[in-house]
Amino acid sequence: MALLLTEADVRKLLTMPLAMESVEAAFRHLAAGAARVHPRRRLHLEGFSYLHYMAAADGADGYEGLKIYTSSREGLRFMIPLFRAKTGELLAILEGDYLGQMRTGAATGLATRLLAREDAHVVGIIGTGVQAKTQLEAIVTVRKIERILVFGRNAERREKFVQEMTAKLGVPVEAASTAEDVVRQSEILVTATTAVNPVVSGAWLAKGTHINAVGANFPQKRELDSEAVNRASAIFVDSCEQAKMEAGDLIQTFESAPDRWDSVKEFAELLAGRVEGRTARDQITLFKSNGIAIEDIVTAGRIYELAIERKIGEQINLWEETEKRERTAS
Repeated sequence: MALLLTEADVRKLLTMPLAMESVEAAFRHLAAGAARVHPRRRLHLEGFSYLHYMAAADGADGYEGLKIYTSSREGLRFMIPLFRAKTGELLAILEGDYLGQMRTGAATGLATRLLAREDAHVVGIIGTGVQAKTQLEAIVTVRKIERILVFGRNAERREKFVQEMTAKLGVPVEAASTAEDVVRQSEILVTATTAVNPVVSGAWLAKGTHINAVGANFPQKRELDSEAVNRASAIFVDSCEQAKMEAGDLIQTFESAPDRWDSVKEFAELLAGRVEGRTARDQITLFKSNGIAIEDIVTAGRIYELAIERKIGEQINLWEETEKRERTAS
């Protein structure tokens, strides 16, 4: 038997505090050597959808699993099979769209907590999609935010985002007319776009800004130009291995100077206190988030436990006949 948890079930169970607690645990397990991650791989045939898959095992909580999803012009479809690490038993199958949005936002919240200035109170965000919403939700939990500026290319969607997020967060959200307006006024900056070419110029960045770049996860895509990356004196990623495969912002900037990768640090090391984060008020810091599977698996494990406790989800039979024959044969 395995538990099927739909998007509606996940939404009932997963809050931002739980997501942040889960993602922090995921990175701490990585830092302690109790977890392993396989970076994202993509399978694509010309003219067909993309198949994306990533895996992780967590010895601390005792779960392992995959995040598998497809992407096409028709949309994205996410699924997380969750297994018990010790026995290989399939525990649950979760729809993973909302879970992914929340864990990505949670990672930004943690990075902001550790890297942004303590007195930072103005947030700017470029992008108005579903990922943008959870980015802001996480940030307002770790800093006392007084003002939020947003820019998106679609004016109607931008206005709808402003209204929805002002009501949800209880913080004034304002629409900006250009990306430059957002960047120049931001103390904490988020980029959550599908852009191929940079939407942020390094010339626009104020001293002391913390940047969370979450949108580009293909080597040919970037949200930050090279000057923006070069102005960041502290750069963190969730996985160096995965960043070298898909963080276009860094890949393209470091193309002529590959030794620059030596200065890039993993977020787990920062959380564990093994490397320094912000060391000066005027320093520009950058968290380049691609998203790694351990965030999904630890979060899925916490959701599964809550679902069992609250009797949410549907039990489904898989391999029942095979297991019955094996028990009979033994």
